[in-house]
Amino acid sequence: MVLVAGATGSLGSRIAKGLRARGDEVRALVRPGSNGEALERAGVSLAFGDLRDPATLDAACAGVDIVISTASATGRSDDTPENVDGKGNANLIVAARRAGVSHFVLVSALGSSAESPVPAFRAKAFAEQALRTSGLTWTILQPAAFMDVWFAMFIEGPLAAGLPVTLVGESRRRHSFIAEKDVAAFAIAAATDPAAKNTTLVLGGPAAVTFRDVVAAYESALERAIPVVRVAPGEPIPGLPEPVWGIAAALETFDSPIPMEHMAQTFGVALTTLEMFASRSHFEPGAH
Repeated sequence: MVLVAGATGSLGSRIAKGLRARGDEVRALVRPGSNGEALERAGVSLAFGDLRDPATLDAACAGVDIVISTASATGRSDDTPENVDGKGNANLIVAARRAGVSHFVLVSALGSSAESPVPAFRAKAFAEQALRTSGLTWTILQPAAFMDVWFAMFIEGPLAAGLPVTLVGESRRRHSFIAEKDVAAFAIAAATDPAAKNTTLVLGGPAAVTFRDVVAAYESALERAIPVVRVAPGEPIPGLPEPVWGIAAALETFDSPIPMEHMAQTFGVALTTLEMFASRSHFEPGAH
């Protein structure tokens, strides 16, 4: 039995359904009142509980062999990175150990650090440390920024609204953006692959790319030029919330290439290229 925390989210749902597709028995930890119908239709059983309430987690972990947690703050008023990504995951780790779980897979993030100025990264580092010192067999996944999130915000959203794409600074820094479905594939593989035990897997896409490269890939896929405007790092980005401005500015201060060929071969994951992502058949400007 595999318990997936955060299964009503996009990544967690992919993982839960992927596990079912390969024949695993899967249970999803969901909050009371959450909509788990799509999971149930996929053959996933539901366990109701809340990471912020340790008393609700023992029943969810009963009879479970593997836990995979993608849980993170949702933006609800009572959610914070500290009480969900950090302490919430730590509560689940304690319950998993108490239940005799054999392996705990935590989806964290590249850049997690106790010294990070980003609250979510500090919280994820707290959960990572709790897992490493828990006595459980563990795997920590640290994926780079998701194509699905960043390309949607910076490229697909403006295109759908008939607006120009806004780039930050010179946009020459290279980052190993990764597709969400590839992160899900690594999580599923890591759950049972001995190569993943007691190790941290830093995950990225098949190549480090700039936002200039991203625009060019979408132009090729759409067979037309994309209008681009630029703002200085830290300046407001039209249509995006203020926290994104700082992260986007930070991305223009360093490169983050991640060699992935060996890891992709080890875990049998076919990585999604920038060009493949940009040319997805379901992306149609104006459809968002």
